[in-house]
Amino acid sequence: MARMVKHEKNAPYEIAEGTELPVWICGCGLSKNKPFCDGSHKRTKDETAGEVYTYDETARVKNIKEY
Repeated sequence: MARMVKHEKNAPYEIAEGTELPVWICGCGLSKNKPFCDGSHKRTKDETAGEVYTYDETARVKNIKEY
């Protein structure tokens, strides 16, 4: 079953305690290296607050609210 997961954060979470180096956990949902951040959140910087977007490999589409 397909489902949409809404991510509201456009930056990673830093896990600094208990690690040798800081570890960054994906907060945007776009990382190809989950659960770790790969910098994909940079694609979300110019999103409009309150809007929902769908991403694929090359593009972003703003979803139209139908419910």
